[in-house]
Amino acid sequence: MNDSHCHFFSNQFFTTLSAQRGRGQTVADLCGELQWDDPGTPNALAERWIRELDDNGVGRAALIASVPGDEASVASAISRYPGRLVGFFMLDPSASDAVDRTRRAIGELGLRGVCLFPAMNHVPLSDSRVQAVVEIAASHPGTAVFVHCGVLSVGVRRKLGLPSKFDLRLGDPLGVARLALAYPNLPFIIPHLGAGMFREALMAADTSANVHLDTSSSNSWIRYTPGLTLDAVFKTALAVAGARRLLFGTDSSFFPRGWQRGIYDAQKAAIAAIGLSPADDALIFGGNFDRLFPPAAV
Repeated sequence: MNDSHCHFFSNQFFTTLSAQRGRGQTVADLCGELQWDDPGTPNALAERWIRELDDNGVGRAALIASVPGDEASVASAISRYPGRLVGFFMLDPSASDAVDRTRRAIGELGLRGVCLFPAMNHVPLSDSRVQAVVEIAASHPGTAVFVHCGVLSVGVRRKLGLPSKFDLRLGDPLGVARLALAYPNLPFIIPHLGAGMFREALMAADTSANVHLDTSSSNSWIRYTPGLTLDAVFKTALAVAGARRLLFGTDSSFFPRGWQRGIYDAQKAAIAAIGLSPADDALIFGGNFDRLFPPAAV
């Protein structure tokens, strides 16, 4: 089993949040308030993630640098465990150094997933700044572009009372389809099955063979469609995208909560309920991730 969606809440992640809050808190102060564990160094956090994956029978995982500018933390982790960890990084395309950061993250640091949050960064997917980043990803085989669509809620920001002025209109999976058609050899990943824009995510996947859907999080967006169930979501996604384009993920992030086995159990139950074949089950829960991000030689 592999997990395509985990967040690497590094020391730099908390330092960035503290600076945005403007209270002069240390990382220890912030973690104490949240009742979360201090992550320590990137290498220490990598070690903890490996123990957590081992304890839960997870072979490999994608770790996302979860604030722009934190590429080095995840790069340190994956350099320590290249056979187990794949590095993704959040990028703000509106930043003046976005192109340079992308080149360095992919070309020098070995990260393999560029994560775009158009609603957060207020940059439409049709913007030329996004295209510049996507072109870099497309020039490096083995790289994917992850685009958060639909509803966006960042729990830690809410806990800390930080503003989240997101423009949800910008997170339309149909914009991903446009990019995917323009770059047919570049994998695109829409997390959380579209996070409330399930219909549009399915349309994107149906029209673009390089669009993949990750299944991560509790998928609480299901409540926006009365009567919809997780079983029905999986059945429909499989009918449209097929098992080869679904990627299991949990959206795990902080410690001591760690890896979210409850999400795995719920998704496994949904898959079992619709009678998926063992071969297709293996693709969703591991094989597709290995195909998109082949394990590094160690």
